[in-house]
Amino acid sequence: MTDEADCVQVDRVPSGLPGLDEILQGGFFAGGVYVVRGAPGTGKTILANQACYRHAARGGKALYVTLLAESPLRMLGNLARLRFFDPAAIPHRVYYVSALRVLEEGGLSALMDLIRGEVGRHAATLLVLDGLLSTEEAGASDRILRGFMHALQDHLGPVGCVTLLLGDSGRPDHGGEQNMADGVIALDDTRRDGQTGRGLEIVKFRGSSTLRGRHSMRITDEGIVTYPRIEALHERPSQPDKGSDRRLSVGVPSVDAMLGDGLPAGTTTLVLGATGTGKTLLGAHFLAGSSAAEPGLHFGFYEQPERLLQNAASVGLDLAGPARRGDLEVLWYPTTGQILDDLGGQLLRAVGRRGVKRLLVDGLGGYVEAADNPARAGKVLVALVHELRAQGVTTIYTAETPNLVGAEVVVPVPGVSVVVDNMTLLRFAEYRARLHRLFSIVKIRGSAFDPGMREFRITDKGITLADTLPGPGHPERLLY
Repeated sequence: MTDEADCVQVDRVPSGLPGLDEILQGGFFAGGVYVVRGAPGTGKTILANQACYRHAARGGKALYVTLLAESPLRMLGNLARLRFFDPAAIPHRVYYVSALRVLEEGGLSALMDLIRGEVGRHAATLLVLDGLLSTEEAGASDRILRGFMHALQDHLGPVGCVTLLLGDSGRPDHGGEQNMADGVIALDDTRRDGQTGRGLEIVKFRGSSTLRGRHSMRITDEGIVTYPRIEALHERPSQPDKGSDRRLSVGVPSVDAMLGDGLPAGTTTLVLGATGTGKTLLGAHFLAGSSAAEPGLHFGFYEQPERLLQNAASVGLDLAGPARRGDLEVLWYPTTGQILDDLGGQLLRAVGRRGVKRLLVDGLGGYVEAADNPARAGKVLVALVHELRAQGVTTIYTAETPNLVGAEVVVPVPGVSVVVDNMTLLRFAEYRARLHRLFSIVKIRGSAFDPGMREFRITDKGITLADTLPGPGHPERLLY
């Protein structure tokens, strides 16, 4: 026999905050009580107000009860700088009440009476109670506070009103209110290696799974933006990897021949090489093949779009034409101030927006520099590799190796070399007081390839491969 309670479907109420509903996997539950905790300055008030105005924009009504000494008018003055703020929503769709005096004079029971009355009078479907620290001071014990929480749930749950309780993370156990709450959202602002970064974590959430871990967060002119952890959001690819027998030309006939008639479609290739060896140029040859049938994307960190197009033109490659036609998009993300998960999200959205089939991610170092924890960069890139492969995107990643000459090869991002399908290597070799570029293929998954080493030349007509190596003897003699 099936329990009727198992069949009850509770509606979800979106938070309206970019990224947060993905983390919550649908938003809050109607009638739920959620604690939002964090030290002063972590963004609790902005988060709650943003939720109120987004809720009102969808047709709901929000009640904001503040227990802080700061007047609502002063708070509204600060909110006026944020784009979500809509003065036309006040007071009919977003209503503010200062309840500090009620709390001080009548305690939690008087506060509960006020909340009941105001929620009913305004038909509120979202309640914010700002200042849990004040309620803790007013309550004689955790028992009284738990009674207050129980009364909130009993009164607001049946009418489907979502409640957000804001408070500082002051006490080590965070109080009885968090034990009784349906969910707990923790905000922080941490310092690492001289840099600060805001974050959000779902500590507790009844009734649904969430994306685990600490998610990066920004406070912008738009309000709060959260960036779900890519490796959690794409723990599994969004669709099966169908595979393909097609090959895509790299744009250099001699390289295509070594690869076995080009790159297998839908695979990921890592191009390793020291600075100046021609990694970006090889990727530019690949992108020159972008078309309406195979849209291209350059996702780079170190070269501005104008410079990239000029450099390509200087060696006879026309990237400006495909860009004008809309067959190629060139995106640039300078490495300063980036968030790793934001970059991953931007990349996947850009791919999905145009159905990209040829992708050059130019400079894996940009991902490493954006990582709050460098160890995460490899995990995020592995998740991106799997997702892009599932979408049938043929991807080239370039990565710089630290040693300019020599036989030793260091992959700068741990774990990536295992998951990529193909790997090529560009190196410098010294011979008779000159530097020569060498090209070789390390692996092509599931396909034969030419394992030989060729001299790699950059001319005014682009890249060519010589049939021989510079100087006599074995290739190894050039590398040591």
